[in-house]
Amino acid sequence: MEFAWSVAVGPAVARVTTVKLENGVLIVEAASDQWIREVRRSSGMILPRLRTLLGEDVIERIEVRTTPL
Repeated sequence: MEFAWSVAVGPAVARVTTVKLENGVLIVEAASDQWIREVRRSSGMILPRLRTLLGEDVIERIEVRTTPL
């Protein structure tokens, strides 16, 4: 999943986020509000890229969260 995420979003976003897949939901965690906003804003472009890489049925949606301290 991390490789597909890195390909879909690029190295800058991949460095400041972590991802995990749970029941078709890609959970993205980022430490700063700036990156959370950026991922949310770009999710309409990111999801189709991930579906192209992984298959249409793998990810239903993206959920962005703050990284727990």
